[in-house]
Amino acid sequence: MSGSQISTRLVQLIRGGGRSNEPISKAIKVINYGWIPVIASLLLSLIGVYAIDLGLRTDTDSTQMMHSIAIKQLIFMVIGLVACVVIALPHYKLVTSFAWLLFYMFLGLLVLLLIPGMPRSVVVVSHGARSWINLGITDFQPSEIMKIAFVLAVAQYMRFRSEHRRFKGLIVPGIIAAVPVALITVQPDLGTASLFVPALFAMLIAAGARLRHLTLIVLCAAMAAPIGYQFMKPHQKSRIDGLIKQFQGDTSTDFDITFQSSRAKMLIGAGQVTGMSDETTRAMVRYNALPERENDMIFAIVVARFGMLGGLALLGLYAMWVYGALMVAASCREPMGRLITVGIPAFIATQVVINVGMNIGVVPIIGITLPFLSAGGSSLITSWLMTGLIVNVALHRPKPPYRSSFEYDDDDYGPDPLKPTKPYGRSIGFSGRAFTR
Repeated sequence: MSGSQISTRLVQLIRGGGRSNEPISKAIKVINYGWIPVIASLLLSLIGVYAIDLGLRTDTDSTQMMHSIAIKQLIFMVIGLVACVVIALPHYKLVTSFAWLLFYMFLGLLVLLLIPGMPRSVVVVSHGARSWINLGITDFQPSEIMKIAFVLAVAQYMRFRSEHRRFKGLIVPGIIAAVPVALITVQPDLGTASLFVPALFAMLIAAGARLRHLTLIVLCAAMAAPIGYQFMKPHQKSRIDGLIKQFQGDTSTDFDITFQSSRAKMLIGAGQVTGMSDETTRAMVRYNALPERENDMIFAIVVARFGMLGGLALLGLYAMWVYGALMVAASCREPMGRLITVGIPAFIATQVVINVGMNIGVVPIIGITLPFLSAGGSSLITSWLMTGLIVNVALHRPKPPYRSSFEYDDDDYGPDPLKPTKPYGRSIGFSGRAFTR
């Protein structure tokens, strides 16, 4: 293939196909909000590499320039950057054409993890969870990429539909979410499973689902929670019981079921307002014996080093990431792009809230990593792929034919339940009306 043919194919890929003679500058928007998440992702990833090294390399490791896991995380960051560029180049219309294929493929991998008798050389069991596939040079966690496949599948399903405006119309999106949630819960990985429902709700709201329907579902789930508690595993119950004791001021379990949480809070408190020196932080972490300090508890390491101000700055970077993604959603007039750029930041935001809550002792320890910071190739590369999809939607103009994004003028049923008649609220140009639906 000649150079000119390769160039033509690349241009068609970026445009989303077709034979238009329109210049590439007309098909893409170079100046867009998508660069905000890219900047935030890069800063967060670099902070993560440093925090991993800070938590794992003690002052006795003076011969090492950087801990091996931190070096590995740096390599994964570079791979993530490349993945971000690769997924950002082709028009998202082409990317989403594979949505259901990806969804079913990763569902198959989740099923593979649960097949009895699978050898440890294929399925890696860690902390009692069957969540990883052994790739030889590293382990791969399918549930991470499943987040992206889920967002693409739901967006593909709802992009031209209005059934979700009715209560019964929420059944199919609920089933799409329930299948991966059930498979991930059985691993067991309750932490990752808990992220799918908030993402689904965010996409439904962006698509114009009625808030009263979603509120009713939340209330029913809250009332059923005591029943669900009875079916939890003993270690899951103990974490909830330990959290309740912490709220009551009971320190009797600080060296038992709440050890991880109490250690994290101790490090966070030690950081005070401006943090400690690098050397002091390494010593504190070493003698504190914080479990999972390079993974779930990495936020405590950052706050110990940089203090409360550093912790707030870190949360500011996450807010910056989510803000950029939602501004891309607000500026996208095409349903598929808007749903993608709402569902993905919902995953990131929920994950950050739960992880930080675990570190400060207001949420049970359920095994949630901190995006971009926690050690792990699957998590970091998935986070960068999410950033790439945000940039993709921001960069490419919608490819016709397409319908305008979900805008509904009213909220009361008429003869046709999909064509309400009574006006309500005022348009906010993002997900319909400003007042409750």
